Amino acid sequence: MKTKAAALTGVHRDWEVLEFDLDDPGPGEVLVQMKVAGLCHSDKHAKFGGMTYPLVGGHEGAGVVEAVGDGVSRVSIGDHVAVSWIPSCGTCRWCASGQSNLCDLGANMVTGELANGGFRFHRDGTDIGAMAATGTFSQFSVVDQRSVVKVDPTIPFEWVSLVTCGVATGWGSVVNAGEVKAGDTVAVYGCGGIGSNAVRAAVGANAGLVAAIDPVESKLEFAKQSGADFVYTSAEEAHADLWERTYGVGADVTVVTVGVVTSEVVRAAFELTRKGGTVVLTGVSDDVMENTIELPGGILTLFQKRIVGSLYGHCNPLVDIPRLLRMAQAGKLVLDDLVTRRYALEDINQGFDDMLAGHNIRGLIVHDH
Repeated sequence: MKTKAAALTGVHRDWEVLEFDLDDPGPGEVLVQMKVAGLCHSDKHAKFGGMTYPLVGGHEGAGVVEAVGDGVSRVSIGDHVAVSWIPSCGTCRWCASGQSNLCDLGANMVTGELANGGFRFHRDGTDIGAMAATGTFSQFSVVDQRSVVKVDPTIPFEWVSLVTCGVATGWGSVVNAGEVKAGDTVAVYGCGGIGSNAVRAAVGANAGLVAAIDPVESKLEFAKQSGADFVYTSAEEAHADLWERTYGVGADVTVVTVGVVTSEVVRAAFELTRKGGTVVLTGVSDDVMENTIELPGGILTLFQKRIVGSLYGHCNPLVDIPRLLRMAQAGKLVLDDLVTRRYALEDINQGFDDMLAGHNIRGLIVHDH
């Protein structure tokens, strides 16, 4: 079949909306008609190398199962699904120990090759990979059944898309990785699609003081609306004020969710973190191999601080995606106001420009079929 999709054809190039040939689903695979896809900073990172090009973009999304291959047991035709950018095989060491965000099948995130091997997108005789082996920027995509999570069909597709990355990662960075407790002081660096959800998770965990740091005033205003007690436009401003407000103790947990991580922001979070406290490093730089942690090891040891990397907010997709959606249905997790703008697939570059300019908490691609 034919499908339109936004793809990167090389490093530092804009997204191009092209037509691709798409194979039928093979054994253990499903064809998903994508309804909504989120514009996440991780897709923007893909423009700066480290991937296999051409590459169909998108890793956050929701849709409907249109066809299934042999042996598919997790979903059926007509099911509404969340697309998980980390698969959950259920049998590897990590899945078996409750860490399915580290599933061994996630190794194909960079090449875009499916777990069964090979590629399902093609153009002019060339095999084309998909971001995280999902490709939610395509009208249709063939994905492994272990990359989809069946959801309640009454839940809006926009909600489903939101919890497949931004919400789960921000929420989990606080609740799972940060292990925030009632009364803790929490500081969140970067308040976009992930950071704003980290703020809300800290508020929901009854943190005693929640601070948000971001240079964009509109994001700080959103953080205040989300329950942040104090907001700051710079790390220096936050450090000076919060050090005094915590009586020289510092923050119990600092969470770094900025779009592009630098050694400066990591050091700022580290310095604000109290003795025995935790720095959760969720964001990455455009070059994932860049050294963004340059800290005094002696202080790390003597003050017994912890630095925790967090992928997908330590979430288990098969468990946490439905859990977050149930919270939203119960009115305990607000999702609607996270969507700032909606875009047609052809306007994807404008969507990313708006994201980089700080205009959006979360922009969504709404597929027109």
